[in-house]
Amino acid sequence: MYREQVLRIPRMSQPFSTQIQSAALSSVGRIRTGNEDSFGECAEAGVFVVCDGMGGAAAGEIASRMTVDSVIGTLCRGEEAGSVPERLAEAVEEANALVHQRGAADRSLSGMGTTLVVLQLVPGHAYVAHVGDSRIYLFRSRTLVRCTQDHSLVDEQVRMGHLTPQEAEQSPYRNIITRAIGTQPSVAPDISEAVTEAGDVFLLCSDGLIREVSDPAIESVLRETPDLDAACRRLIDAANEAGGHDNITCLLVRVPE
Repeated sequence: MYREQVLRIPRMSQPFSTQIQSAALSSVGRIRTGNEDSFGECAEAGVFVVCDGMGGAAAGEIASRMTVDSVIGTLCRGEEAGSVPERLAEAVEEANALVHQRGAADRSLSGMGTTLVVLQLVPGHAYVAHVGDSRIYLFRSRTLVRCTQDHSLVDEQVRMGHLTPQEAEQSPYRNIITRAIGTQPSVAPDISEAVTEAGDVFLLCSDGLIREVSDPAIESVLRETPDLDAACRRLIDAANEAGGHDNITCLLVRVPE
């Protein structure tokens, strides 16, 4: 069921990036036959990525894997000119161009795309970039706070007051996203910055988790399970027990104490 597990144990005598703890798991779920989610990290740069691909055949898996590899490659090239937000924007633009060009060159991959969430940690700050409806949450002081707004039709209708959150959960249009990597020649990511506190935990996830497990239930798991590896397993298991209708990916990152 689980594709891969990543666990970082902090060594406090080392630089900031090697003190970061992380754990990740991905599951195909109970309905799908393939996993189009991808994730990865560049520990030395404090970069963590989750993507949820879409497209026929294996196109979604190709799009998500290409995007993860491209973003990590761009952000892990070493010191580059520009601010962190500028480098994040560059990484998203490069990934989008690669996926779009690949889809245009191969008819079997035409229209493929992927969502994207990226977290980059530097001492005292977290930077978030996202496209689509995968999400990033912050768990601080035993409280879960959503850091991203879905680029989806129903989420935009909720923000405009046309739907309630409860109506959005039942909408037949809930799977329609309004931005994705690779489906257009260019894309505009949302990029934000937050001041971090020691012990903050960030959750990066595909919508296979959030469609099955409510925010209060996720918060409860993180309150009860401080071990990141165990928390990932509990979240994946909860999504599968609730139906597992989609691929499920969870990536947890803890800011050093």
